[in-house]
Amino acid sequence: MNKDAQNIWSGQVRLIGVDFTSAPRARKPITVASGHLSGHCVFLESLETCPDWPAFEAVLARPGPWLGGFDFPFGLPREAVLDLGWPLEWAALIRHCTILGRERFRTILDEYRQTRPAGQRYAHRRTDLPARSHSPLKLVNPPVGLMFFEGTPRLLEADVTVAGMHCADPARVAVEAYPGLLARSITLDSYKSDEKRKQTSVRHEARKHIAVALREGAHPLRLRLAGDSALIEQIIADASGDLLDATLALVQAGWSLQAGPPNFGLQDGFDPLEGWIAGLA
Repeated sequence: MNKDAQNIWSGQVRLIGVDFTSAPRARKPITVASGHLSGHCVFLESLETCPDWPAFEAVLARPGPWLGGFDFPFGLPREAVLDLGWPLEWAALIRHCTILGRERFRTILDEYRQTRPAGQRYAHRRTDLPARSHSPLKLVNPPVGLMFFEGTPRLLEADVTVAGMHCADPARVAVEAYPGLLARSITLDSYKSDEKRKQTSVRHEARKHIAVALREGAHPLRLRLAGDSALIEQIIADASGDLLDATLALVQAGWSLQAGPPNFGLQDGFDPLEGWIAGLA
């Protein structure tokens, strides 16, 4: 990153945190938390939803400088890419997957999984095991492979820089967030569900506990969440957990901004084909 690009990050920078879905719709939209970093505080300023792809693409197109934490895998396991004979450069890999199309991509991964030994069906990235995140080859419960398939081409098409993986607009930078990583550092209790019958008072209390810990900076990233009490109450009240997950991603983005360019706190020497999760040591 050149000197002019580094200067971008010395002033006021917009932060965004994105809770992603591979099939956005009115009942299950992509959720975006926006704010900024000041000292050791992440200020939550707004919450919004994207019920379709054009709305999400409009978020990506907003002028910088901004840094966003996006809750979907940015890469695939190198082991799987080598086995499949797919391109070994990130942008070329994303274009290759896009050309395959969603159904062919799904079929190839289903077939590849069957070639692997029982108990090792899913290859993992180096970042997945310490983060306890699902393999990006997984297509159901949750469909993180489809999240990769839908999310990464839109970053590429929008000319967003993907930290440590792809250089594009230096004023718009994406890092891979994983809200579950930060949430588990606060509590192991379940805090969300899309099923009405599972949206219990116990999960509500878990969301409140996470929100309090964020406000106090009582978590490994040590940043304090600040903002209007009505917004904080809103993320606690949302039983789906989507607003809280977007806010957790916002805090991870704040940590990355605090770490600064060129890699924004991502592990030195991480595999640029696989990616690395923000906030993971």
